[in-house]
Amino acid sequence: MRAVVVDEQELVRSGFSMILEAQPDIEVVAEASDGAQAVAAVRAHNPDVLLLDIRMPGMDGLEAARQVCASSECRVVMLTTFDLDEYVYEALYAGASGFLLKDVRRDDLVHAVRVAAGGDSLLAPSVTRRLVADLVRQQRRRAQEPAPGRSSGLAVLTTREEETLRLLARGLSNAEIATTLYVSEHTVKTHVSNVLTKLGLRDRVQAVIRAYEEGLVIPGETGEGEGAAAPSRE
Repeated sequence: MRAVVVDEQELVRSGFSMILEAQPDIEVVAEASDGAQAVAAVRAHNPDVLLLDIRMPGMDGLEAARQVCASSECRVVMLTTFDLDEYVYEALYAGASGFLLKDVRRDDLVHAVRVAAGGDSLLAPSVTRRLVADLVRQQRRRAQEPAPGRSSGLAVLTTREEETLRLLARGLSNAEIATTLYVSEHTVKTHVSNVLTKLGLRDRVQAVIRAYEEGLVIPGETGEGEGAAAPSRE
């Protein structure tokens, strides 16, 4: 898999590049120090993954992510020093597949690139908590809480696809969703793919955001009882 590493600090990007280049299945095809260079590198090299610093002079990582996600299939993983970065929510909406803190462990960095290249999404746990907290605040600002039950915004989904989205938003893996719904992992992958396609979403991160926005998942719910779902007859 091919990667581009972008950070305004030379030591940071060269360090990340060295870690990735040491892997037999990863090639760093370019490095860059700002957003404009990042966009140009993606156009020139067509990488699978872009590791992108969120705070840079000139064009920042947020604008670079917007442009890259809008014009290519490259997966964008944002790099940040602060887990409370105010751009987290907006960058996810722009299409970023996840966030990593810059003090990430070597193995976790490599894992993140592989996960992103495989089409999945990732977030540091602290970033996930902030994302959910933002969604809670947005819900509280609304004049009326979402009505329980099926949301009109999700009407294009089948009942089983909506169940899959609910469990996905609660952080369950495909294997855990399969166990809960008494279906195979292959079936879960099909449901997840259908959810993304029908709702026009780029990846699982945006699916989680949509689930909270639609009131499908209420922050603070534990999900107890989900395992009692009736077996599917698919």
